Amino acid sequence: MTLFALIWKELWHHRVNAFLVAAGLALAVALLTVVRLTTAAAERETRRVMRDLGFNLRIIPRDTDMDAFWASGHSDQTLPADTVQKLAAQHGLFVTFNHLTPALERRFPVVGRDAILSGIGPSVIGPGEKKQPMGFLIARGTVYLGSEIAARLDAKPKSRIELAGRSFMVERVLAESGSDDDIRLYTALEDAQSLLGLPGRINEIKAIDCLCLTADQDPLSQLRAVLEKALPEAKVLQLRSLADARAKQRQMAERYAAFAVPVGLLGGALWVGLLTVLNVRERRAEIGLWRALGRGSGRIATLFLGKAALLGLIGAGLGYALGTALALRFGPDIFKVTAKALEQDLALLGWAALLTPAFAAVSAFLPAMLAVAQDPADARRAD
Repeated sequence: MTLFALIWKELWHHRVNAFLVAAGLALAVALLTVVRLTTAAAERETRRVMRDLGFNLRIIPRDTDMDAFWASGHSDQTLPADTVQKLAAQHGLFVTFNHLTPALERRFPVVGRDAILSGIGPSVIGPGEKKQPMGFLIARGTVYLGSEIAARLDAKPKSRIELAGRSFMVERVLAESGSDDDIRLYTALEDAQSLLGLPGRINEIKAIDCLCLTADQDPLSQLRAVLEKALPEAKVLQLRSLADARAKQRQMAERYAAFAVPVGLLGGALWVGLLTVLNVRERRAEIGLWRALGRGSGRIATLFLGKAALLGLIGAGLGYALGTALALRFGPDIFKVTAKALEQDLALLGWAALLTPAFAAVSAFLPAMLAVAQDPADARRAD
């Protein structure tokens, strides 16, 4: 009888034990599949939610009068508009900064009262990254209005307004925010440069940091050290509350994965090892008879390890199917922002089919060695 046929007969003869081993492995794989899929979803959700909170870095000209900056909300100095490309070209920069977005902001009169004119250029993201730009892209000749400005002008979406003798179409009226964004007008960067008479200039680069460190980990000194080398004519300010919220959320997701994966692996290993030990103990007399009939230690060990590996393969398939079904069923209710991005990962099935049999065999190794090490006479006396 071939070894493979013997393993199948062994599985059928001890089908309750085999079922319990396969079930334990399937549950372990299901847990790891759910953790992997939901961790990826949590990371996407975190990035999207944190992105929607807004930029947490402001890069402004070094010579800015900070008293005037805090009073007005913008720098009184400017930089060349190509500073963004110059900064983005620095090697390794996107490890620290990302979503570099040029802006030009000034107070601007609208119907005899001050408003804030914000010209926003397209974001620059890291090479090869599939990230959506932060904020919104503004076409030339259009404007996004804060709620108070819209009320002041009695403007509605798709209506037209006039600014400094130029006509603009209202693309959107923004919801009331309870901040100075309610008196802000967003335009394309080139339009703001034209309206303010500052062609080719910006006074701020908005960005987010990629360090994901909390305040007590002192990310600001690292950010400033990088910027000092990359762009010495500028300095960086960090919006600490937004940066801390982003860092804490990312670190929480990492801690969750770091906890759940070892727990799943440990539980699966203990389950397989325990059931194999019980199986060996129940069959001491049978194993002793095999040894007395001249069956080699290698063949006995291979029987137990092969059985564990085959059950591992079965458990991998069942566990992947169960874990994926659970993640796809309940994941969209948890991760509402990125629900559509939650999908099965066939590469994960491949890894499960490769690693679970090996994991099961390793977990059964010590019990199998106990079986091999038994003295045939002792085993028969135990009967």
